[in-house]
Amino acid sequence: MTSAVRAVRGRLAAVLPRRADLVDMRRDPRRDLLAGLTVAVVALPLALGFGVSSGLGAEAGLATAVVAGAFAALFGGSNLQVSGPTGAMTVVLVPIVGEYGPTGVLTVGLMAGVLLVALALSRAGRYMRYIPAPVVEGFTLGIACVIGLQQIPNALGVPKPAGDQVLVVTWRAVEEFAQSPNWTAVGFAVAVAAVMLAGARWRPTVPFSILAVIAATVVAQAAHLDGAKPIGDLPSGLPVPSLSFLDLGSLGSLAAPAVAVTALAALESLLSASVADGMTVGQQHDPDRELFGQGLANIAAPLFGGVPATGAIARTAVNVRTGASSRLASLTHAAILTVIVFAAAPLVSRIPLAALAGVLLATAVRMVEVGSLKAMAKATRSDALILVLTAAATLALDLVYAVVIGLAVAGALALRAVAKQARFDEVPLDRGDHSAEEHALLAQHIVAYRIDGPLFFAAAHRFLLELTEVVDVRVVILRMSRVTTMDATGALVLKDAVRRLRRRGITVLASGIRPGQRQVLESVGALDLLCRDGREYATTPEAIRAARGHLETAGLLPALPAPQPAAPTEEALR
Repeated sequence: MTSAVRAVRGRLAAVLPRRADLVDMRRDPRRDLLAGLTVAVVALPLALGFGVSSGLGAEAGLATAVVAGAFAALFGGSNLQVSGPTGAMTVVLVPIVGEYGPTGVLTVGLMAGVLLVALALSRAGRYMRYIPAPVVEGFTLGIACVIGLQQIPNALGVPKPAGDQVLVVTWRAVEEFAQSPNWTAVGFAVAVAAVMLAGARWRPTVPFSILAVIAATVVAQAAHLDGAKPIGDLPSGLPVPSLSFLDLGSLGSLAAPAVAVTALAALESLLSASVADGMTVGQQHDPDRELFGQGLANIAAPLFGGVPATGAIARTAVNVRTGASSRLASLTHAAILTVIVFAAAPLVSRIPLAALAGVLLATAVRMVEVGSLKAMAKATRSDALILVLTAAATLALDLVYAVVIGLAVAGALALRAVAKQARFDEVPLDRGDHSAEEHALLAQHIVAYRIDGPLFFAAAHRFLLELTEVVDVRVVILRMSRVTTMDATGALVLKDAVRRLRRRGITVLASGIRPGQRQVLESVGALDLLCRDGREYATTPEAIRAARGHLETAGLLPALPAPQPAAPTEEALR
């Protein structure tokens, strides 16, 4: 067996289910079953709503919650994660449905699942921890705004206007409502949202979303309200798994949307798993295994007509708060939704679309953590800027671009902050054993500079400008023992500065070059330039002595007297 095959088998074994998962599920099954029931009640209206919002219909949302929820629970890397259709994913799917149709979305989901599995096997999950908190907060705020705006047409009881930009669609829906108001739909949406928001403050553990939806459905049916358009017919069961949607010729054109869905699925799932870890004691998710589970979930969901899925922060939080301790709760949630699909489809089909819009409007409001936003905005101006830019990009562009822009701005600001830490200071020469008069002569012809911090591309050119402005000296000593890091740009700038000074007749000596910096200096030829004629020294006193010798040779200092032999000690006389 080759080493490559062994490596693949080892990585595959690391992401597959373990015996410890079964042990955890046997530990407290009653609590997990109750938590699963509660999550299923909360998830039902969300799955229906996100299915409708995606453009594939309520049945697609239910299929995703059942199939993806079960696969992610079995193979995922978090014991507490609940997966299914989410608002963030819906934001990405709407333009894909508009351009490629439902079959395009199913193909994109399948491709994204394969890419997620590849990311898991390449151990890419660990890199998600480097996403800055302002990017996450801005991303969440932008998603909440988009989810809320997407519900405006159903909340107003008007057909969804054409268009991909959510702001444009919302404006057109408002215009259409102004021409022909549907106050019944508005009343249902506002009532359901109000009940959910008020109920969450009064009794957080009670699933007010399903209670409000049931009440809205009963009222709409009993009063025969024409303005409360229902979901419509739903199939009584899951469809037979099929790959009939797959068109191999369209894979190339769907590559970019598949990458976007993959990036979002990875980001949201790992963020949700991290939130679950933070809400508990002793739970820690495996990021690579979580990507693997989400990959299998997204491979399986399209076969049953489901949309791409991710870890769901809201449902995961409910799962944790109701006492879940293992993945049995997530499996129970999927099983209960399966029973609803087979047994209660006729009843579910009567739910008013406006009521589902109210559920998602309340969900969008609850996604916004005002305290976290205030804290982030007050932290630093850079954090506030990153948060606002990420949120604005999420609203105006799309989610993947928003994260890329947020990371780019965060990286640029971080580099700027690190570059400011680099210091280039003139330091007085050590007095050593020189007389006052000789030290004064040395100070006239020798200048020493200490470089503190990183010498890299973001700070190197400032160093070059300051160094080449040196005048009226014969020797420059560069004290480099405090350089923390150096890249090729920093080494090239240092080389350029040495050459410029030498062309002006100034000798450059260096001291304290660290072993880790010698390789980069050598790679660009700067080390050879410094070491030529023995002009690189281990310590600063050695460099000062060498500089004095250079001044003696140039006739600018008198030669030191020959050292006198030390007087013999009493011990030596004995």
